[in-house]
Amino acid sequence: MKILIAEDELVSRKKLEKLVETAGHEPISATNGKDALSLWESAQPNMVITDWFMPEMNGLELIQQIRRRQGSRHVYIIMVTSQGGIDNLVAGMEAGADDFITKPYNREELSVRLKAGERVLNFETRDIVIFSMANLAETRDPEIGNHLNRIRHYSKIIAETLLQADNPPEEITPFFIDNILLTSPLHDIGKIGIPDFVLLKPGRFDDREFEIMKSHSTIGYQALSNALLKYPAAEYLRMSAEIAESHHEKFDGSGYPHGKKGTQIPLSARIVAIADVYDALVSKRIYKSAFPHEVSKSIILGDKGKHFDPIVVDAFEKCEPSIYHIMKENNCE
Repeated sequence: MKILIAEDELVSRKKLEKLVETAGHEPISATNGKDALSLWESAQPNMVITDWFMPEMNGLELIQQIRRRQGSRHVYIIMVTSQGGIDNLVAGMEAGADDFITKPYNREELSVRLKAGERVLNFETRDIVIFSMANLAETRDPEIGNHLNRIRHYSKIIAETLLQADNPPEEITPFFIDNILLTSPLHDIGKIGIPDFVLLKPGRFDDREFEIMKSHSTIGYQALSNALLKYPAAEYLRMSAEIAESHHEKFDGSGYPHGKKGTQIPLSARIVAIADVYDALVSKRIYKSAFPHEVSKSIILGDKGKHFDPIVVDAFEKCEPSIYHIMKENNCE
């Protein structure tokens, strides 16, 4: 990652450059705020370390100018200052600084600040990538529309309800809930590999067409697993892959692609399975009318222990008013 350093004092600038290089990044430097702004516009780094006091344009002015011009892309800005006190902290934050380092500082302190900035920027990139991937499926099937948004919120509410249970599954944590909100829209990403004559067919599939459609679960899994091989620490990719592969498995083992049953099916996929089926039931399709909420709910409850995990069905029933509200608010039924 390129990191812009704006520092007029030679020794401090060289120290910052060395520390940035040691952290595995590429420093680009300017000796005043005006040159730093010009360099930022040409190089477009995602992170800036700026001194407060500089000639021609000070650090506060530089930050303000970057914030005005950054558009939708967030730039993480660390301000280096010898100025302590709450008033200076507030002034820097109001200008748009994300973090501060007070002189004198050491390598470990700067390293921690850089890692914090990387996490923020990685979260932004992660969200953009996930929804860009999810929308690939939407471009193939115009009926998906708000389906992706509804699915993620149904899944989140069901997971939150499970967390509040007397004996919640050990997998359920706030981190799990954040990830299922983020990754559940990727459940059908494999549909980008399904030919139009199947994906857009205005009617029921024959046996051959159904086999082709079922392959979307393994196509999605393979694509996301390949991404996981490159980024093995990305837990959200792991969850998205397991959801893509297993959201059509059934609790009694009669689903696809592998006939997994019970807790062999990842919990994330068991949750998304209910969210996906409920949304399909209450949504109008070319080949069917929308079912009323109460009818859809009764179908879900009737498949408890067969299609769906009993504890997830219980959670669905408990949070059903919230699910109904999401359905109505997101242009469904």
